[in-house]
Amino acid sequence: MSAVSESKPNMPAVDFSNTEIAFSHLTDREMKKAAWLFSMMNKPWLVKYGSRLALWAVENGMPFAEAIVKKTVFPQFVGGTTLLDSQPNIDKLAQYNTLTILDYGAEAKETETDFNHTMNENIRAIDFASRSPHIPVVSTKVTGLARFHLLEKVQHRPTLTREELSEYRNVLKRIDAVCYHAANKGVSVFIDAEESWIQDTIDHLVWLMMKRYNKKRVVVYNTFQMYRKDRLQFLIDSYDRARQAGFLLGAKLVRGAYMEKEAFYAASYGYENPINPDKNATDDHYNTALRFCIDHLDTLAFCNASHNADSALLQVDLMNKKGIPHDHPNTMCSQLYGMSDNLTFNLAAAGFRVSKYVPYGQVREVIPYLIRRAQENSSVTGDAGRELSFILREVKRRGI
Repeated sequence: MSAVSESKPNMPAVDFSNTEIAFSHLTDREMKKAAWLFSMMNKPWLVKYGSRLALWAVENGMPFAEAIVKKTVFPQFVGGTTLLDSQPNIDKLAQYNTLTILDYGAEAKETETDFNHTMNENIRAIDFASRSPHIPVVSTKVTGLARFHLLEKVQHRPTLTREELSEYRNVLKRIDAVCYHAANKGVSVFIDAEESWIQDTIDHLVWLMMKRYNKKRVVVYNTFQMYRKDRLQFLIDSYDRARQAGFLLGAKLVRGAYMEKEAFYAASYGYENPINPDKNATDDHYNTALRFCIDHLDTLAFCNASHNADSALLQVDLMNKKGIPHDHPNTMCSQLYGMSDNLTFNLAAAGFRVSKYVPYGQVREVIPYLIRRAQENSSVTGDAGRELSFILREVKRRGI
């Protein structure tokens, strides 16, 4: 597919190779810093050993470790340490017609105290979002609100002890508190997909929330990982069930993030790998899901949460051909903060409803997130090379 969309009268074409638009939000100094950072991430050995060292240094409270992280990789991929600290970046995105999806960056918690803290932080983020026209969505993970092994046991061994049953009820209360607050405040909630061996439990919890809160508008979105063989059919089945039950479906489409872990787990426990056999199959499932969502905008809302240019262009072309307004409220494209600016800001310039997924939190809370961003931007995946090529092209264009 071409890097430039087809256009109709009064509908500007989208050119993802336009670096002037892609990086118009960055000063020359910020451009040069981004070029340096992505050049570093283009060295796999540096990412591999640097990530381990950074994690160890931050976890062990080494002097200046947090300060170094905060001056380098942190501002590229994280909105700020707190909600208020993130406000200037939210405002800057808004200047370029780009919405913000807030995500509290703490991960891998295990105690009821931590889970309640995450719930309260989600509720604070919803309050914060409700006061801004630029923050329509708050994102959360069920594993930030529940113990991983409890979710796993619910999925595979439904007989719970009395203590586990009480714990599971608390999980339901926390998720319901977040979704109830979002419904009352006019905000929506994206609930992330996770590993397949806890995903059925997550799907059930999200189903309960959608059934409860998606009667008049889409408050709650489930996340569909299209690199799984069964998720396209699951999306269609979810839509049919939602129609039968009388509520609207919320669908966030992603390709997926646990490929190696899924393959290892399947091999370890002797069952079929749930992941598609190759990238072409995943792309086909993803784009078919995208077409399905665009065909049913009267009864669902979706987010095309992808860094794939072909999928973004497919949405552009389908909406143009069908005469769907670029800013249709049931559509959204989204990319991670600090990545794929050539997609985000060129879509925004053409009037599409787009957003950046903006995590926030203290350095020690978001360090696992930062390491994943560095790893997926290493040259092993080719992402850093692509990002770096756009950045260097703009540096050259500006003559800086």
